[in-house]
Amino acid sequence: MNFPILLQPHDGRFRASVLGSPAMAADGATKEDALTALRTSIHQRLASGELVLLDVPYRAVTDFAGLFKDDPTLEDMVKEIYRERDAEKAAEFPE
Repeated sequence: MNFPILLQPHDGRFRASVLGSPAMAADGATKEDALTALRTSIHQRLASGELVLLDVPYRAVTDFAGLFKDDPTLEDMVKEIYRERDAEKAAEFPE
């Protein structure tokens, strides 16, 4: 199993951390020590739990179109937006 690891100097030592999971980090005197400590930490966590892959279906922006069209809480907001727009247009283009 492969994880993307960020290695950084930290207070005269090195810190290895799993990208996207800042809680998964370990320090060591050398880069190799930090990686070994992180590998041990990952093994311990995997031994005490279950690793599963979660597939989250991708949704395009257009999938959300019309999602709130029948939401009555938006009616007042939409009316106010149109009132403001109409007032701006009236001020910009007087008859």
